[in-house]
Amino acid sequence: MPDLATKTARYEELLATALVEATVAVPAETPLATAAAEFEGMAEAYLEDGRHFREDGNDVDALAAFSYGHAWLDAGARIGLFDVPEEGHLFTV
Repeated sequence: MPDLATKTARYEELLATALVEATVAVPAETPLATAAAEFEGMAEAYLEDGRHFREDGNDVDALAAFSYGHAWLDAGARIGLFDVPEEGHLFTV
């Protein structure tokens, strides 16, 4: 089993990569586009928070933040807000 620091680094990379790969799949200037922006914004905020926690040596909260951030993207992909790669390990759709 990987140690906490290794797992935290892996989840940080997972979230950062998922943010790059997810693209908005709904029409612009609709309520769904607003929702997509909010989901993406939450994921970005959790990535930033997680990085802050890591800098402070708090891998437990960093791992939680990276996990929550990815959950926002994954949920958005599942309800159709984002187009995401169907192959690979980034998303569960």
